[in-house]
Amino acid sequence: MASDQHIPQEPRDQEIDVEKVPFPDEFSSENSSEENPMANEFGKDETLWDAAPEITIDARDKVEDSTALASPVDDTGHDNSAFDDLMSQFMEAKQQVEEQRDNALRLQAEMENLRRRSAREVENAHKYGLDRFVSELLPVKDSLELGVAAATTDENVNVNTMREGMELTLKMLGNAMEKFGVEEVSPSQGERFDPERHQAMSVQEDKEKESGTISMVMQKGYLLNGRLARPAMVIVVK
Repeated sequence: MASDQHIPQEPRDQEIDVEKVPFPDEFSSENSSEENPMANEFGKDETLWDAAPEITIDARDKVEDSTALASPVDDTGHDNSAFDDLMSQFMEAKQQVEEQRDNALRLQAEMENLRRRSAREVENAHKYGLDRFVSELLPVKDSLELGVAAATTDENVNVNTMREGMELTLKMLGNAMEKFGVEEVSPSQGERFDPERHQAMSVQEDKEKESGTISMVMQKGYLLNGRLARPAMVIVVK
């Protein structure tokens, strides 16, 4: 029977010789040197093995530096975000100062141009302020010249005709003066003397007239836009 057969068993405590255990070919030194030539290079040149740790340290330092720049916290543990905020505020304030400076320069240039333009307008007003007045006086001058020419060439000129021509010329002059605000100051006899508008040339005694009144007008006065241009020259009763 099968139970009667003796089955040999290996001893359990028997040690295995590691040196006699066959390894796969891929772990052998011959195959590794052929398939991986870098192994031979590292094996032959020991400087490559020495340089490898240095390369690793440099790479690690670069990574740490880039991390430190990107991190808002410096080596001392302080937060750099406050510094960034201050720099941002500083740049904004600097930009505002530049804008205000440009505005001030522009305003200064505008004021200088305005001053020059005003001075030029005042100068032109002094030079050409009488343009209209002169244009109104020219017809009066033309009329006077025609009257003088007629009286010179025609010996038989009528006095009444000359008087009428002079009256028309005088009327033209009066109209021209009124257009520019010129008014006559021509007091009548018996009017009270007004030192604001009249100038007493002499004093005359007259018992029949009231003292302090005007006896005679020697020369008319004129107002220019309500301001006295020339007082009327009169004789006052004492």
